[in-house]
Amino acid sequence: MKKKIWFLLMVIVLIAVISGCSQVNEPITKESTGIWNQYVVYPLSWLITYVANLAGANYGVAIIVVTLIIRSALLPLMIKQTRSTKAMQALQPEMTKLREKHSSKDQATQQKLQQEMMQLYQKHGVNPIAGCLPIFVQMPILIGFYHAIMRTTEIKQHSFLWFDLGHPDPIYLLPLLAGVTTFIQQKISMVGMPANPQMSMMLWLMPIMIIVFAINFPAALSLYWVVGNIFSIAQTYFIKGPEIKKAKTGGASK
Repeated sequence: MKKKIWFLLMVIVLIAVISGCSQVNEPITKESTGIWNQYVVYPLSWLITYVANLAGANYGVAIIVVTLIIRSALLPLMIKQTRSTKAMQALQPEMTKLREKHSSKDQATQQKLQQEMMQLYQKHGVNPIAGCLPIFVQMPILIGFYHAIMRTTEIKQHSFLWFDLGHPDPIYLLPLLAGVTTFIQQKISMVGMPANPQMSMMLWLMPIMIIVFAINFPAALSLYWVVGNIFSIAQTYFIKGPEIKKAKTGGASK
């Protein structure tokens, strides 16, 4: 869990660094060169513009639709992540026994512990890395979204509801919604999992970090995050519905 926390922190810092790179001020067009521009930024820019034209030049609606398209495409990965998390949860008793068996901190014992854990994963068909796959895939998309927004004049200058897509939300409502929906999404993902201090810290740390960054990022990026979180909440509730209902029933009976 500690490794996941550090990984997420590094990813967020990476977003901040990459978002400030020099190319962000260069318009994105079909003629833009480079793998990043040709296969990530321009396709996103084109797709948002195409959907916006279908929606009467409404780029806010286009971002919502494109977000749903992307999240739908990532659905198999998200389902795999949820199943992997549940499988890891089921193995916790056996993993605890292995840690107790190899409690010594010397290198040889720790290597033996890692070997036996890998054998345990293989025996039950569990991939501990699967839970991180959606994060690895979503981060380039999130950064690509930022570039597509800032490097496409029509998107950057468009107003939607109370905010300009290319500028931070003036009333901070979207950043707050991004934080709240992140909290809810994490909370329901943790249903049925044994509580521990690291998970509790992550439950609060991630929403706070999202709010802080979203306050300074374009509102369009916050809109993407909020819509994506709502989609993830609905998806997680659908997959873990029985567990969530059981947890509510158990909580009410206490």
